[in-house]
Amino acid sequence: MSKTILITGSSSGIGRATAKHFQENGWNVIATMRTPEQETELNQLENVLVVRLDVLDSDSIASAFQAGIEQFGTIDVLLNNAGYGLAGPLEAISMEKIRRQYDVNVFGLLATTQAVLPHFRKNRSGTIINVSSVGGQITFPFITLYHGTKFAVEGISEALSFEMEAIGVRVKIIEPGAIKTDFSGRSFDFVNDESLTEYQEQMQAFTAMLEGDMVRNGSEPELVAQVIYDAATDGTDQLRYAAGADAEQFLAARKSQDDATFLGGIREMFAGTSTNA
Repeated sequence: MSKTILITGSSSGIGRATAKHFQENGWNVIATMRTPEQETELNQLENVLVVRLDVLDSDSIASAFQAGIEQFGTIDVLLNNAGYGLAGPLEAISMEKIRRQYDVNVFGLLATTQAVLPHFRKNRSGTIINVSSVGGQITFPFITLYHGTKFAVEGISEALSFEMEAIGVRVKIIEPGAIKTDFSGRSFDFVNDESLTEYQEQMQAFTAMLEGDMVRNGSEPELVAQVIYDAATDGTDQLRYAAGADAEQFLAARKSQDDATFLGGIREMFAGTSTNA
């Protein structure tokens, strides 16, 4: 019998690539998104169910899980992929936007995870795969809130892995580096206030990073999809999986260097800025 994966945020980028990769490898796929009525590709694929799921809407979460179980009989893997990025000086960002950042990336992930746990506990099996980021281990300026959510995902996932041993469930963390997706478009919110002149020189360096080679030379979403597939199928208790050469390099440096050395290297990426540190 084919196994089944439920994926949040399947409308684009990593989620879409992963839905197609699992389908091509014989899996049943529950591809969820906020606006399934706009989907024209995934719903044409065999053994793919496209259904609405908004991680901020508990009723839609419950309905999506129920529809998937009715269609395929069971769910073997939950991929928490839906995400939202928020960047800019903390001083310029409203509490409304701050709450949305945590609602989507943290509370939404917790809601979908809670929804699947009774099913996994009944079956005494399952895998939870959470898409974090290299930004769950390292930080850049002006992504304070996004980093906060990804550090939270890392802690939640690691701690949850202990609990899940009691019911035979594995937890995996995917840590992509820069990826060529539309995350910098409709899933990315950039806030600035040019009257806050003290931040603008460093903001220019940050913007150049986003628009420069780091992102242009990022990995394709299909690479992350392969890493996710490996995590779902390798049968091991490995917790963390880097995705992309840049992620591997950053994470290796973070592990091998002390704070002063590593953080100094990050500062050099934004050279020319003045600080009081």
